[in-house]
Amino acid sequence: MVVDEGASGTLDRLFHALADTTRRDMLRRCVQGDLSVSQLAAAYPMSFAAVQKHVTVPERAGLVTKQRRGREQLVLTEPDAVARARRALDELAALWRGRVERMSGLLPPGPRTAEHHPKEGPDP
Repeated sequence: MVVDEGASGTLDRLFHALADTTRRDMLRRCVQGDLSVSQLAAAYPMSFAAVQKHVTVPERAGLVTKQRRGREQLVLTEPDAVARARRALDELAALWRGRVERMSGLLPPGPRTAEHHPKEGPDP
């Protein structure tokens, strides 16, 4: 299988962004409505600079964009990025299902369960 380095790098950034609990929570909050970085910062026991750094990771992965509105920067979610992650996971799942099915075809049929576990003693 040939790995597309461009797509791989994009997916790496995407899954890296989704790997952190705080960033996933920030994304959930932003999906519910447009929030500014300042509003996000108020919800976490960390510095404003730390929240900005957290927001930068999903931004680089394409999960969010920032839009300046007056003095604030709004964090807007990008649903297409999540769809890319889902497609990548669906492709992996299909690949593994195919492998399991091929391995199952190589194994001889197993004995039936009832034949392997005879009842002990008489029936009540």
